[in-house]
Amino acid sequence: MKPGTKLKSAVCDTEVMIIRGSDVVVECGGKPMADERPADLADVDPAFAEGTNIGKRYVDDAGTVELLCTKAGKGSLSIAGVALKTKDAKPLPSSD
Repeated sequence: MKPGTKLKSAVCDTEVMIIRGSDVVVECGGKPMADERPADLADVDPAFAEGTNIGKRYVDDAGTVELLCTKAGKGSLSIAGVALKTKDAKPLPSSD
């Protein structure tokens, strides 16, 4: 995985762009994501069906992988069965 790579879900409409990452397999809805969407979509795993939100950044617990959601869908993002979480926005400095 290198920055700028776009991945598509095999179970829903979700599409992401790699912002930062290493050689890991990103999953959506419990199935690995790929460069191209398959003709027949698989079923979303109920354990990974919370969905994704367009424009949100998703990171792993260690902060080594960061993905930008470019198209929302029904499946949740994960790596090796561990769900990714949304990245919190940085607070703005006060204008005192």
